[in-house]
Amino acid sequence: MPSFPYETVDVFTDRPFGGNQLAVFTDARGLSDAQMQALAAEMNYSETTFVLPPDDPTNDARVRIFHRTAEMPFAGHPNVGTACVLARHGRDRNGVLRFEQLAGLVEIAVERDAAGAVTGAVIAAPQALSLGIELPVDGIASCAGVAPSDIVTSAHKPVLASLGVKFVLAQIAPAALAGATPDIAAFRKLERQNSELQGRLSLFLYARDGNAVRARMFAPLAGTWEDPATGSASATLGALLLSLDGGDEAAYTITQGVEMGRPSRLNVTSRRAADGFRSRVGGGCVPMFRGEALL
Repeated sequence: MPSFPYETVDVFTDRPFGGNQLAVFTDARGLSDAQMQALAAEMNYSETTFVLPPDDPTNDARVRIFHRTAEMPFAGHPNVGTACVLARHGRDRNGVLRFEQLAGLVEIAVERDAAGAVTGAVIAAPQALSLGIELPVDGIASCAGVAPSDIVTSAHKPVLASLGVKFVLAQIAPAALAGATPDIAAFRKLERQNSELQGRLSLFLYARDGNAVRARMFAPLAGTWEDPATGSASATLGALLLSLDGGDEAAYTITQGVEMGRPSRLNVTSRRAADGFRSRVGGGCVPMFRGEALL
């Protein structure tokens, strides 16, 4: 019976039982697409990654990312966590890893402490900021279980945005953030009304105090009622805020997962580039479990 080793980590935290859980299958050769999807559903984390040999040997791995119901073109905490796992196995090159993914090439810088132990990683999102449709305030408020007046539109309306994977970014009044509760019927209704969402509706709510941000992310249509740390959405938000604020570069600290009892800290740096606004996102990563799947 073939066996496939995996490790789990908590990402965007410096201590166990915080941050976002991730399972990493460190050698996925021999697994079919259907088996990868089934394993991701079985692990029941926000995402699970599967490491394969790269198509281009100048890169370090081809990494496929699955959430509970589908494959992802790119995601934040899966890249940070996978990089940390592989670096602990000595598979980085001078502190750098390059992952081939559906959204493009992702470069990761591994972080180590003074003793050389891997503590975290910083990833560069594979694409520049792109903006899609704006969503109605009433519909977003219904999805989040808050009043329409709680959605803040002075800087921007709720908008579909991406650095490789699409999120709806919506600013919310700080007092309303903790009480937000996803309404799956409202999510289904809003998704049906907007074909541009292409069956995916991940809502990233944030409250801002300067460059300090508190956030929550709901994606119940994909099986994630709430996500404790969403690196790709945080990176996208940083790029959006810089585009609105002006300037060439900015740094943001994003706190997420507090309401879930899994506090997370994400460090985002965004910059104006020749092709638009780009971001990097990083944070800590803590090893948790090791095991194997018998298939």
